[in-house]
This record gives sequence, C-alpha cells and structure tokens, in this order.
Amino acid sequence: MTPRVYTIPAGGGVADALARGLLAQAAGDPLALGAMTVLLPNRRVGTTLRDAFLRAAEGKPLLLPRLLPVGDIDADALGLAAGETPAVAEALELPPAIQPRQRQILLARLVLARGDQEVGADQAMHLAAALARLLDEVQAEGLGFDRLDGLVPAELAEHWQETLTFLRIVTETWPEVLRELDALDPAEWRARMTRAQAEAWTTAPPADPVIAAGLLGTNPAEIELLRVVASLPQGALVLPGLDRFMDGESWDQLDDGHPQQPLKRMLEGLRVDRTAVADWPAPAPGGPDRAVLLREVMRPAGTTDAWRDPVGLDAAALAGLVRIDCATSQEEAGVIALLLREVLETPGRTAALVTPDRDLARRVAAQLTRWQVAVDDSAGRPLADTPVGAYLRLVADVAFRDASPLSVLALLKHPLAAGGEPIGLFREALRRLERQVLRGPAPETGIAGLKAALAASDAGPSLDLWLDKVAAILSPFIDAVRGEDQSPAELLRLHIECAEALAAAKSASGDAEPGPARLWRAEDGEAAQTLAEELLAGFDGFPAIPGPDWPGLFEAMMDGAVVRPRWGRHPRLAILGPVEARMARFDRIVLGGLNEGTWPSAPAADPWLSRPMRRQFGLPAPERRIGLAANDFAQAAAGAEVVLTRAEKVEGTPTVPSRWLLRLQAVLDGAGLALAPPQRDWRALARHIDQPDAVRPVAPPKPKPPVAARPRRLSVTQISVWMQDPYAIYARMVLGLEPLDPIEAEPGAAERGTAIHDALAAFLQAWPEALPPDALDRLLALGRAEFARLPPGPDIRTFWWPRFVRIAAWFVETEARLRTAGRRTILTEQKGLVTLPAPAGPFALSGIADRIDQGPDGLVVVDYKTGIVPSNPQILAGHQPQLPLEAMMIRDGGFPGVPQGVPVAGLEHWRLSGAATAGEIKPVKPAEGDFAALAEQALAGLHGLVARFDLPETPYLSQPRGLAPRFSDYAHLARVKEWSAGGGEE
Repeated sequence: MTPRVYTIPAGGGVADALARGLLAQAAGDPLALGAMTVLLPNRRVGTTLRDAFLRAAEGKPLLLPRLLPVGDIDADALGLAAGETPAVAEALELPPAIQPRQRQILLARLVLARGDQEVGADQAMHLAAALARLLDEVQAEGLGFDRLDGLVPAELAEHWQETLTFLRIVTETWPEVLRELDALDPAEWRARMTRAQAEAWTTAPPADPVIAAGLLGTNPAEIELLRVVASLPQGALVLPGLDRFMDGESWDQLDDGHPQQPLKRMLEGLRVDRTAVADWPAPAPGGPDRAVLLREVMRPAGTTDAWRDPVGLDAAALAGLVRIDCATSQEEAGVIALLLREVLETPGRTAALVTPDRDLARRVAAQLTRWQVAVDDSAGRPLADTPVGAYLRLVADVAFRDASPLSVLALLKHPLAAGGEPIGLFREALRRLERQVLRGPAPETGIAGLKAALAASDAGPSLDLWLDKVAAILSPFIDAVRGEDQSPAELLRLHIECAEALAAAKSASGDAEPGPARLWRAEDGEAAQTLAEELLAGFDGFPAIPGPDWPGLFEAMMDGAVVRPRWGRHPRLAILGPVEARMARFDRIVLGGLNEGTWPSAPAADPWLSRPMRRQFGLPAPERRIGLAANDFAQAAAGAEVVLTRAEKVEGTPTVPSRWLLRLQAVLDGAGLALAPPQRDWRALARHIDQPDAVRPVAPPKPKPPVAARPRRLSVTQISVWMQDPYAIYARMVLGLEPLDPIEAEPGAAERGTAIHDALAAFLQAWPEALPPDALDRLLALGRAEFARLPPGPDIRTFWWPRFVRIAAWFVETEARLRTAGRRTILTEQKGLVTLPAPAGPFALSGIADRIDQGPDGLVVVDYKTGIVPSNPQILAGHQPQLPLEAMMIRDGGFPGVPQGVPVAGLEHWRLSGAATAGEIKPVKPAEGDFAALAEQALAGLHGLVARFDLPETPYLSQPRGLAPRFSDYAHLARVKEWSAGGGEE
C-alpha cells in the first residue's frame, strides 16, 4: 500500500491544522474522533494538541483521540495482542525499563569499584550520567557495543586506549547487572517496544485511524514504526514543514545542519519520495508566506551563490518579522517580557517565547512577575534553585563546613528554618547569636566552638538554651558528615531528619507545624521528596564514602531534577523549548537567545569517543542536533508575527549573532531588502520601566541634634574625622551606631597594626635603657607572641610575618642609632586627657601617644604608621592635627609622667611598611621649626571647631569639604552616592 504522508507548512500551526483535519475526518461523530490514536513527540505536545482541539471545536466538549507520546509506548495502552507474532509475545514479556536514577547510582557503583583511579563519589555520579547518555545513544541507534573493539588503533593517544578500557563497564559489567535485576535500559526498552508495535500493526492493522504527527524520526526504531503507520489502511504520517519546492540541487546537497535534513533522512528511511507528500487536508490560517525567505536563509553552503539575486523573494515575506538586538541579556529579557505583556492588552491574543536558553527563560519569567503574570516554562525550574532545594543544599553545606558562622547564618536565615519555635522568636534569637558570636573573628570550628564563643559573651542563659536546641538538631548530621566510611543511605536519612526537624515551627497561636508538613507540601517539596525516596532506594548497597563527600554527591544527584507547576500559570502566554514549540501556534512568537553557541548550541565534546571513532562506530555526527535545531527555528520563524532577539553581551562577554541571523542578513542584502523597524522602541520602553522621568537628587543630610546630645569628649584621631566628615561623628557618638563586624572576619590592616604596635611597645618597656645583645631575637619573640593572638590564616604566615621581620630589623637598628645619639623612650602607649573651656561647657580631648622620647633638645612625639602617612602640608594646614594636638596636650600636662617644662622638639611619623624600605622616619617640619606655634595653631583650630558645633544651628554635614575620607563606615547611611552624583551642596 502506498504510504500516506502529509505535511503542514511551516508557520501554519501543526497542532491547530491537525486538530481541524481530524475533526473534519470525524464528520461530527464524537465516537469516531475518540477512536483515533495520535502519536506525538512527547507529552507536552499532547497538551498543545489538546488545547488545539478546544480551539477548533470553539470550546464544545469533545471525546479526544488517544494522544500517545511515541517515546513512551505502553503495551496495554496500544493494545498489543499476545501471541499474534513472536515479537509481540516477546514484548509482552519484556523486563521493565530501569529507572534513570537507579541506573545512574548503579553505574556510579561500577565506576567506584574500578579502584584504579582517584574518583570521588560526586565525580563517579557525573561519570555515570555520561555513561548513561552513551548507553541511550548507542541503543537508540540500534548499535551493539561489540563494535568498540578495534576502534582505537595502537598508534592513537593512550588516553583513548584508557577510555575504551573504562568503557568495559558498559560492554561487560553493565549487561550482567541488568540481567541480575531483570531490567532493560530505557532506550533499549523503548526501541524494542516500538519495533514490537510496528510488527503488531503490520500483522493486524487496526480498524481505527492512527496518525503520527510532529515527529522527525530521530532513530531507526521510530522510523520503522512511522513507516508502518503511514502504510496502514487508515494511517497517516504528518510531517512538520516539509519543503516540497526546494530545487533539486539544494535538496541533494543538504547537510546535517539544514532544517530539511531530518525530514530528508526520515523520508529516505520511509522510502517515500518528496514529491509524493501531500498537503494535510485542513486549511492553514492566513499569514505571510515566508517559505521562500526561509528556503533562501537555510540554503546549503554549496548553492549560496544564489544569494546575489534571490528569485521570488519580495517584501511581502518580511511582513510581521522583526529583529531586536539588545545590549545585554537583562535588557533582552525586559524587552521580551514587554512583548509578551503587550499581547495581553488584546483579548484572546496569545504569545510565546521560544528559546533553548534556560537562563533567558528564567529572566523573562521573573520580569513578568512585575505585572503579576505567572508564565509556564516548559523546561521547569531546577530543583536546586527552588526554596526547598536551596534549603537542603544549605543543610548539607553547614555539615560540610562544620557549622562555620557563614554556613550557620545562611541556613538558619532560610524561611524554612524555625527549629520548632515561632518563626519570629527564632529569628530574634538568631539575630542575637549573630551579633554576639557569628560576627567578628571566627570562633573555633564546630558546634562546640560556637558554644564556647557564646559562653565567653554576655548573651545570657536564654540564648545558651536556644543554641543547645539548634545544636541537638544539627549535631547528628554534622558528626556523620565529618566522619569517614559513611553509608550514603544513612547520610541521606540523617540529612532529611535534620532538615525536617529544623523546619518544624509553631504558629502564632502556638499550634505545632510539623517539619515534614512544612518541608514537603509545595511543588518543589514534592519533587524533593520524590528525589529523596528514589535515592533511599538506590543507595541500598552503595559503598561507604568519606563523609565530606556527601554534599557533592547530593548536589550531583540533584542535577536534572526539575519542578513544574501544576496550575496558576497564564493561559495565553508560554515559555517553550524549541521541541515543545514545534506543533504550537501563537499570535506572536519571540525567538530569543539567537546567539551562536546558544541557538544553535555548540556540539558538545564526546567524553568517550572522538569524531572518527563515532563515525566508525556508526553513531551520528554531533552536527545532527544542529539540523534539528534549524528545523525548530524555521518552523517557529514562519509564524505570522515573529520577533527575533539576541543580546550583544552576555555576562559581560561579547557574543556572535546566530548563524541564522547572519544568513538572514546576507539574503536580505542580496535582495536589496531590509526588515522593518519595530513599531515601538521596545528597548527604550524596557529601560524606561526602571528609569524615572527625572532624577531629583536627595539633599545631603543636615542633622542638628540638641547641643546637650552632642559629644563632649573626642580623641585626637577623631578630630580629623570631625573636620572631614562630621556626619560620621554624629552617627557614632550621637546615634550610637557602631558598624557590625564582618562574618568570619579575617585579620585586617587594623589587627596587623595593633599587633605591631603592641610588640614594639612591649620591647621598649622591657629595655628602656640599653638594648640587649640579642635585641632582634627578643623583638621577634615578642612579635610571635602578638601574632599568635590573631586567628590563623595564610596571609599572616605568607605576607604579614615576613614584613614584620624586616620591620623588626630596621627598628632595632634605628633604636641603637637613636640611643647612641642620646635619645631614649620615656613613655609608650601613654594615655592622655585635657579639658578645654567651650561655650556649651567643658570639652575633653583624649589621646594615646605611641611613644614619647626624651632627646638632647627636648621631647619627641612618635606615631607609628603601618598604613598611609599624612603629608607635611596636610599637617601644617590643620587637616591632620593628631601630632600637633598631642604636642599641645604635653605642654598643658595632659600626659602623666611627662617631664614638665621640657619643650616639644620633634613630631615624627614612623612609617612601618616592611616592604623594600622596611621603615622610614617622616618628621613634621613646621615653619621655622616652631613646634610650640604649631601646637597653638592646632589648639586654636580645635577651639573654633568646638565652638561652632556648640551652636544649635550647626549641622553635622557629610563630607562638607567635598573630599571623602579614605574610609567611612557611615557613607551608606548618609546616602553619599545619591546626593554627591547630583551635585549636592558643599
């Protein structure tokens, strides 16, 4: 019988045309329609066809045909009759297909059992996934692994020899495992069931119609079944978008990257000539005929000389086709979201984004939520990115990191964490723990370290009890992960028990909310629970692993798990992958992510077989996927209203337009045509959403607290801050705001400077007169003691200590020289205080002098600097008055122990960098050497500053001189970046 093969033109909407044709064939008989069987690419396409039937019937109730995905043939659903043929009888007795998750775990066990390589459990799981893909590809093509022998000649790289040795897992060991399980690989099971169905229909053709639609015959078994369907008395094969009018030369030169190549390969497998394919007997909706344009765009490389003068191409083919090149992927997502949202302004209109770029799809879905539009993404959302998935990963991470402060905070701040308490109380206790323990230098590792740090604080017993409760939940799992030779099944059980116990909560009324109910109730929770059940079953008998390998193994097992919403998505918008969009029809289609490497994606490197090896083995070239992607692009691009979008940069990296966009531009240039610009400037609209019409900078803050609330005591180091950034003094001294320490704070410049200061002070206090013979060794010993008080870290060992060694050598040499010259230190780290009269009452000035020396000409005040040293002009201008103010305090008796009546003869900064120049004395050089006048000038400036701020109308401005200080903990509070960019007041 002559095969009945039809085609529905690209852009005509395969599902809608198919539904209209089947309804016409049923001729109003509802039972006739229900008796039909329709084979489809996958279950998602079945949903598309169901919706098409509803549109075709204008909402009237229908008894739909049996919609069956060809990849999931079921013996009962398709009515296989036992005993009719040997193949059918054998198919009914086939072992079941092994579950993919179970197969991955079993293959990982085999990888680990090899023992000749250092492979962790997570790496073994990834290798197992790659082996599973190879199994599926080989079995789908109907090949045998016996072909592997002899694929690698001895002269090829040793790597390939080792690869073939590794592949003995699938050639020798894996078949034995399947026999013991009485199971088949999924691809082999589908191929054998498909062939059995083909033989059953060949032997006993069904009395009712069977139609296969939207399929591209990607493997031999599928092509065999489609050949049988097309030859049935009431069978039909409906191809999507076959080009019957392509010239013969181009048809003969089709390569794997051409959209018609999958159809050509399929027709050759069906032994059907292209000219014998008829139009599907259902009218397609009106729209622009883009067939000529797409035929030219996809023309084989050998015939592209025709682009110089394309025949039959006119502007009518460009109607409804628009291209938008965006600057970034974020802008592209905003543009696409607007394109979809605008469609909803017209009742009944539909739109879809079609893209293989899952990141772009997620961005668009997020953008649409600004209008409370929830759109269905056919690829789903990775479980690892959902709230429950993230929570389970954080539970694993806190165990892996042995309850480090950052991991504890990340976990306990998750919305699911409640520890059996009301969530508000749990969060309040966590905030107290954060301030008391988790910020600042990291405590000792483990739960015990947190408890010890809490005991050393003044948090109180209530927080101790709270931490004990949390520790009781976390400790069993943490202890297991920190151990060796752990059972993955037991680790998973403890993981889940820990997550459930921590998720338990109490409602506002005091009612208990069990952890399992909170954790597993949502869609992502159900997906996570299903994964956990599969893993518990699959890990039975899995070899023991080091406990710290568990988080990586768990992450590897989450790969591929997705969450799809069951309801609540918008009925007129969709985000589809190219395969799901193959049969769909929308009023507006946006083809997004049209960059080379994204659509089409670059052929993935085969970890097992090189290109020559694949060809010799009989596997298809990786470029075959490009042909399938090209077919999907051509189908979608033929729609009535199509928008092509791309981003010129993705994550800051420049991109190359998709080859199809480049071809399109070449064809249009040859024809002297151009795409019309969009009717709206979508890029400007996308930017306008987040940009106000006008920017009105916020005014700089001008707080004027009551004089009684203003500080009456400051240190000499705070005076320069008071001049440069009064707002910082206001925030710290009036509002009492102290910056929070970083979490797990590493020792920084301040800690390094303190350690060096303390070591030098201890040295001078120990030897105020003559230096010991081993002075350098003594100073280094003091330095080691000070550095030992710092949290251990690589920076201290690698950078800080070598610098201190150089500083110590310079310091000892300098001290010896100064003492020989008659200079000795009389005070170190000396505290001082003076009280000054002021309009609003006495004002106290405090300070700590790093050292005060007695020299032949008088006193010398020294300030150690491990960072930047103020310049002499800054000091003389009064911008950095620390040393002059200390000189004034000495003169007025502010430092106890300093001899009275002895003048200040020098002010020095000692720059202690430890670099090539380990140390350097930077003396202050006042005019004519008058240090008394410099001190008096500093005092006068301080009197004026105090008097000004004793006036109620004087505000504490932020950076009033327009020069930002090097460091400010309060710039964000003053919103400096908002008003300074707008030209704020001086």
